[in-house]
Amino acid sequence: MRLSAFPLLATGVAMATLSIAGPATAATEVVLRSEVTPQPLNPARGDASPQASVLWGDITKDVPSGAIIEFKEGFASPPHIHNITYRAVVIEGAVHNDDPDAATMWMGPGSFWTQPAGEDHITSAIAEEGATIFLEILKGPYLVQPSDQAFDNGEKPVNLEAGNMVWLHADAINWLEVPGQSQEKGAEVAFLWGSTAPGEANGSLLKIPAGASGTISGDGDTLRAVVIQGDAELSGADIQGSSPLPSGSYFSANDDSAPLLTCTSDAECLFYLRTDGSFDFASR
Repeated sequence: MRLSAFPLLATGVAMATLSIAGPATAATEVVLRSEVTPQPLNPARGDASPQASVLWGDITKDVPSGAIIEFKEGFASPPHIHNITYRAVVIEGAVHNDDPDAATMWMGPGSFWTQPAGEDHITSAIAEEGATIFLEILKGPYLVQPSDQAFDNGEKPVNLEAGNMVWLHADAINWLEVPGQSQEKGAEVAFLWGSTAPGEANGSLLKIPAGASGTISGDGDTLRAVVIQGDAELSGADIQGSSPLPSGSYFSANDDSAPLLTCTSDAECLFYLRTDGSFDFASR
């Protein structure tokens, strides 16, 4: 069982080409979930395989990649390992991901976990509705392998249920500029993994209140963002008009673009952010 304070089975299975075209030439790139065709994550499991919609990269190659993964109702994997470490955030439904003998702990929308390479585990989706997650790898390819090939890569697993997140307001971090707004109305951030030192990879969650907006950019070459909850809208100089961003959509930005991000939902919006170093969100 995973006692963190923060709290598919085939050897080297051949997978379909799960990739998306290279980055657009514009400084801002937008990929809607509806624009990406789902493909089997593990073709060896046939119809029982989760479906993968790749947002960036190619999970069959040794490149950083991000994908939306959909599990059918009641999905349950056999014990298995992966050749690489992955990180995931729940978008819809609920997921159990733990050691094969661990008690079931369902993680709902907004929950985060890390699955180290080589560690034996199972993954399940809640019976009533299945689950949709965002999955990220820093290198590939993403393979599903049998438990008898398990190894210890020195990393520790993390299961962080959404209710255990610690959120920081703008007055506690200088990455969020919210002039004239109270803590109750401003953006919040929760750090998940990595280092915020310049040039170092990291992941975090950004929460924006309903109706709020602000410009967003990364201090590294590119900031990548996936909509976890809510509906948002992106606009900027290199975007014609504005682009709607339903949950599961993806966009990237850099200092040259700094697009305007707006939460158009009646409730707050939640985004997973992947950047090198820090990012900036300046409320409007």
